[in-house]
Amino acid sequence: MSVEMSIEKPLVITVDGPGGVGKGTISLLLSNKLGLNYLDSGALYRVLGLSAKKKGISFSDENSLGAEASKLDISFGTEDPDLGVRVILDGEDVTADIRTEDAGSAASKVAAVPAVREALLQRQRDFEINPGVVADGRDMGTTVFPDAPLKIFLIASAEERAKRRYLQLTNKGLREKEDSVSIRTLQSKIQREIEERDRRDSERSASPLRAADNAVTIDTTEMVIDEVISTVLNLVKDRSLGKM
Repeated sequence: MSVEMSIEKPLVITVDGPGGVGKGTISLLLSNKLGLNYLDSGALYRVLGLSAKKKGISFSDENSLGAEASKLDISFGTEDPDLGVRVILDGEDVTADIRTEDAGSAASKVAAVPAVREALLQRQRDFEINPGVVADGRDMGTTVFPDAPLKIFLIASAEERAKRRYLQLTNKGLREKEDSVSIRTLQSKIQREIEERDRRDSERSASPLRAADNAVTIDTTEMVIDEVISTVLNLVKDRSLGKM
């Protein structure tokens, strides 16, 4: 399904929420179905965290992190069949490197630094070009694109998000050779990391994680991807944001 845009300025759809709710997958599919650009804002912070670690920059060094963010040599390439949009740092494909749990934790830490968020703000807003953009992140609707005509906030239980992340990491589901104890142990570890990241993201002083006042909240705990996509596409249609 495609959408023929009939608007004077770029259409912006923001998709916010904590890690593990399916923001990336859903945003990428929406951008493809609607023929819009795609902004993975989380990749910017993940790449910065990776770059900082490679260069030995402390996560507590706000000035150095801000300087690194302002000169970050990052670009997005063609889609990878397994990982989605390819992410290029200093000419090197780091798509797989930034999708690890360590990279996610590093991203959450650098994202709490005000100088970093300020340095990356305009960079994210530059994605608002015709015909529009689906912006995936944690503060897209509250800070980066506050005037977006459609704001989505995805949620899911921490337990369900840990299960999804476990399945993503194994890439083959619950394999028979893994006993139930090891599965529960790993999922519990992932869940604790998710809950800690949620706390850090929601309590930070710079653009804390929260739903915009006019956002539509969708609980994906018991929904499959197609159901979420259909819900958002119906919102696009109901608000006359495009021609289905």
